[in-house]
Amino acid sequence: MATGRTHRPATRSRGIPEATVARLPLYLRALTALSERSVPTVSSEELATAAGVNSAKLRKDFSYLGSYGTRGVGYDVEYLVYQISRELGLTQDWPVVIVGIGNLGAALANYGGFASRGFRVAALIDADPAMAGKPVAGIAVQHTDELEKIIDDNGVSIGVIATPAGAAQQVCDRLVAAGITSILNFAPTVLSVPDGVDVRKVDLSIELQILAFHEQRKAGEESTGHEEGAGAVPQAPVAPHTRTAAGGPGADGGRQGPDGDVPAVMPA
Repeated sequence: MATGRTHRPATRSRGIPEATVARLPLYLRALTALSERSVPTVSSEELATAAGVNSAKLRKDFSYLGSYGTRGVGYDVEYLVYQISRELGLTQDWPVVIVGIGNLGAALANYGGFASRGFRVAALIDADPAMAGKPVAGIAVQHTDELEKIIDDNGVSIGVIATPAGAAQQVCDRLVAAGITSILNFAPTVLSVPDGVDVRKVDLSIELQILAFHEQRKAGEESTGHEEGAGAVPQAPVAPHTRTAAGGPGADGGRQGPDGDVPAVMPA
């Protein structure tokens, strides 16, 4: 089986739009569930519903893969699983290093979904000397002094950063200098990388902030609806005092929290 350093997925060379690439894992997850239930074929409408997109968008996405389905039959589930897995580069072995083995890093190391999706945790790395040698998910943690050697020895091209924000950029720079070309960033900060290095950011606090915005908007709409039903003059919902991402009161709705985050609750 090929390793991560041998070649990169073919999506760019084939001109598949980034928006389509972002939806391919959704289709693959839905198709894998169908495959596990031994479902042989699926219609575009059924698959679109399972993936949370509309069927026209799904058919357009699949046209980039050269897969058009069969009228009256639908799509072959197993073939689509293979086709999407190949396009995403999941038919080869991708060694991954996780840097920062705190609570989050340890949870990522213990996640069982990596191996089944083509990713192998090659090493766990932490700056704390007391962590060196300790087993996490059956893998001995190694010190950051060994980072470059670990990457070279294992042919790693994907790095996961789960460090505190203050250490993330330095870790990122070392990963890139050592040959890492793709980074999954869990640290609450924006990383600066050179051209040719891909970064995906996962920030749970931002996702919660967005949900808080929608909850506030829904609450405002419900309040307005009650007032209108009672015969009162409709008024626009008034946003409560905002709090910044740092947790303090924010008088300015446009004020940013640390690391450039938007306020925790945005004005409606």
